[in-house]
Amino acid sequence: MGRLSVSTCRRGRRAVLSAPAAGALAALLFGPALGPVGCATTDTSRRNSNPLNLPDHFRSRDALSAHASVTILLGMWHAAAARGDFDAYFSRMTDDAVFLGTDPDERWTRAEFEAFAGPYFDGVEAWTYEAIDRHVVVGSSDDSSVVWFDEVLWNDKYGRCRGTGVARLGSDGDWRIAHYSLAFLVPNDKASAVMDAIGTQSTPDVD
Repeated sequence: MGRLSVSTCRRGRRAVLSAPAAGALAALLFGPALGPVGCATTDTSRRNSNPLNLPDHFRSRDALSAHASVTILLGMWHAAAARGDFDAYFSRMTDDAVFLGTDPDERWTRAEFEAFAGPYFDGVEAWTYEAIDRHVVVGSSDDSSVVWFDEVLWNDKYGRCRGTGVARLGSDGDWRIAHYSLAFLVPNDKASAVMDAIGTQSTPDVD
C-alpha cells in the first residue's frame, strides 16, 4: 500500500488527509461493514467504540469519507474563485444555496449571487481567500449526508476572515455547499472603533 499523503495549509499547520489517503485509511480502519477492523459486525456497541480516541469523523467509513470530501470541496471552491472560474465555483453550490456576504444587505440565493458575482469571474481572479484553519463536523451517526464547518481565511486586503456553512451530499453522490456566511473578524478591543466608523444605526422595526 502506498504512503498516506497529507496536505497542509500554507499559512497554517493544520494537516488534512487527501482523498486517496482518506480512502486508504478508511480501508485500514474499517472492514467491509461499518465497524472498525477486528470488531464483530453483529455487535453494534463494539462497532461504534473508539478505543484509539480518534476524532468523531473516524467513527465510520461514511463519516470519514464525508469529512475528507467536504475538506476537498471547500479547497476547490476557493481555488475556483481565485482563478475566476465561474462554472467550477457555482457548480459546487446547491441550487437552493444561500450566501451571506459581509455587508448587512448581502443575503443572496444562488441565482442572485451568480448575477452579482458574474462580472468578477473573468477567468483571471474573482477574489482570493486562503484557508488557514478549518473545522469540519459530520452529521449524526445515522446520517453522514450533512456536514457543517467553520474556517478562518486569509485575504490580502481584509486580513483574517471567517467562513461558516453547511454542505450536503446530493443524490448524484457529489457534495455541494448549501449555505455559506463570510464575516470580518474584529478583535474585541477594536470593536468600539469599528462601530464608530460605521456610525449611528437606527433601531429596526420588528414585527
